[in-house]
Amino acid sequence: MDLQHICSEIGDLARQAGQFIREQRSQITNDDIELKGKASLVTYVDKEAEKMIVSRLRELLPEAGFITEEGTATESGEAYKWIIDPLDGTTNFIHGIFPHSVSIALTKDNVPVAGVVYEIGQNELFSAWANGGAYLNGQPISVSKSAKHEDVLLATGFPYYNFEKLNEYLKVLEFFMIETRGMRRMGSAAVDLAYVACGRFDGFFEHALHAWDVAAGVLLVQEAGGKVTDFKGGDNFLFGKELVSANSNYFPAFFAKINEQLG
Repeated sequence: MDLQHICSEIGDLARQAGQFIREQRSQITNDDIELKGKASLVTYVDKEAEKMIVSRLRELLPEAGFITEEGTATESGEAYKWIIDPLDGTTNFIHGIFPHSVSIALTKDNVPVAGVVYEIGQNELFSAWANGGAYLNGQPISVSKSAKHEDVLLATGFPYYNFEKLNEYLKVLEFFMIETRGMRRMGSAAVDLAYVACGRFDGFFEHALHAWDVAAGVLLVQEAGGKVTDFKGGDNFLFGKELVSANSNYFPAFFAKINEQLG
């Protein structure tokens, strides 16, 4: 399988979906917004973008299954699966805020082997394939080199439906707010991971995530030279709903603090 070719194809597809999303922004009204949960929103734009993506991916790799946020396709597949978030950052999108993104990943035996994150606002396409490196608009990228708390800028996502670890989470936030250059909450985990991959952020962590939020992003970080684990230091970050990622220099100190409270 030519993973570089597949990455190119899904990159073009992500841009097409992103263009559709961009065009629809001015047409969204409150009547178009549905609640999947208390703070989990969806619109016809998410659903139509997903249908567009799934239709093309079925042609590209007929034997692959799907895991999709909006449930457009649920085929199990054999070895290969597409994991798709057609619009990561829907709340941002509804409110006219960036970033929001399209995330498409191909996994083999539940390990990401190709992935793209297209950030719509800045027209930035992040892409990676197994053993092929990571790229931003076709140019190679790598994680940052920072190793100390006082030198890093970090990202996270605030809990919005699972508050079981809220107190521990706030303790972690307190430490990093005091000891680092700052924390950012962008509203799109896929973009957070892409920004770790290109060195804009030195680390990112979040819990209560889904596979479609992170599948492409974790491959970006890994191929850019960074490290990704769950809160216990294991590899259950794709389906385990928790993730910590950072450049390799900073990861030990970053992980230790998160593991202390959330592991």
